[in-house]
Amino acid sequence: MYITAIDLGSSKIKILVAEIGKGELRLVDVFDFPSAGIRKGEVCDVQDVVKNLSKIFEEIKKINKNTVKNIFVNLGGKNVKLQNSRGIIAVSHADNEIYQDDIDRVIKASQAINISANRKILHTIIQEYVVDGIEEIKNPIGMSGTRLEVNSVIIDAFNPTVNDLNKSIEIAGGKIADIIYSPVAASSAVLNKTHKELGSVLIDIGFSTTGMAVFEEDRLVGAKVFPLGSSNITNDLAIALKASIETAENIKISYGHAFSRDVSAKDKIDLSEIDENLKAIVSKKYIAEIIEVRLAEIFELIHIELKILGKTQLPAGAILCGGGAKIDGIIELAKHELKLPIHMANYDLSLFNGTGDDIISKSEGLEFALSIGLLNYGCGQYMEKNPKWEKNDFISKVFRNLMP
Repeated sequence: MYITAIDLGSSKIKILVAEIGKGELRLVDVFDFPSAGIRKGEVCDVQDVVKNLSKIFEEIKKINKNTVKNIFVNLGGKNVKLQNSRGIIAVSHADNEIYQDDIDRVIKASQAINISANRKILHTIIQEYVVDGIEEIKNPIGMSGTRLEVNSVIIDAFNPTVNDLNKSIEIAGGKIADIIYSPVAASSAVLNKTHKELGSVLIDIGFSTTGMAVFEEDRLVGAKVFPLGSSNITNDLAIALKASIETAENIKISYGHAFSRDVSAKDKIDLSEIDENLKAIVSKKYIAEIIEVRLAEIFELIHIELKILGKTQLPAGAILCGGGAKIDGIIELAKHELKLPIHMANYDLSLFNGTGDDIISKSEGLEFALSIGLLNYGCGQYMEKNPKWEKNDFISKVFRNLMP
């Protein structure tokens, strides 16, 4: 069986194809294509997305025609909301033992929330079960009680946004297995059990958006996507230097630094060596100051959200990922702005056994956090539907690290 993770970004589409079979999970291939029709985490032009994905799917189907039949894709953007919910039921069995049907009923009860008709529930993330007043229960099946409660986080999205995503992939020839909120997907790849228990915030800096997800005591506390990303830095440089977007991107990658106080004003860049149309000589410190202002704005938005959540003190700190996190000096700036320990994301790709080193190396970059998280979700869902796999020690190890 094939599982395909598609990270639909505004600049790039990153795809991981994995195969499950014979007791192993194997990463088959990694793809990185230019994007079209996506803006700030959402489909903005269905026709452009369909045209682009149709070509991409033809390339992926060279592996196997079934690779586009089980797709896990992300949804970001400003039209996704989170809210806490509680479901309460009476245990239905005469012996008061809790069975799976009780779990299903209480989860459904927690989904009976007041949302408008033009919104759709993406996720119901269980925080804890409560049996006859006893809290913090992870799995109540087999326990005895008369009253079962569940505390959960409901994540819902604007229905037309979800429909446009579904339509685009289906017309292009693919079939969606599930849509996952971007910060939640990335957190499943980046944050380990310790991060989630102690308290941490994932920060995924993409091309046009930045996602965050906060965990504490192994619970999702909050998540959000901001409409700012690394492209804003490139645009700022282009305006300040009167350069093209391509030249500004090159300058950002080759000479950029996020923390200007660590850069000497004596170090100069002759812009004509990068673009013959530019004649100026500028200091690297000036470049760093432009970059720092925009990144500081992003971190300030995250800090404000942490204050709203009451989570400015997180022992495991902030973990950075995404292509925008590759700028030199970003750890120092993030420490200064957030007043938290800062770490770069590190993925455990050894979970994909039977995978060649060349494939592993292609997917190790910070920009692949979201696609790896989507793949984790796909594998987790498969294992839930195939419990026999949990008897395999390797698969059990994978499963314990997948879901939030």
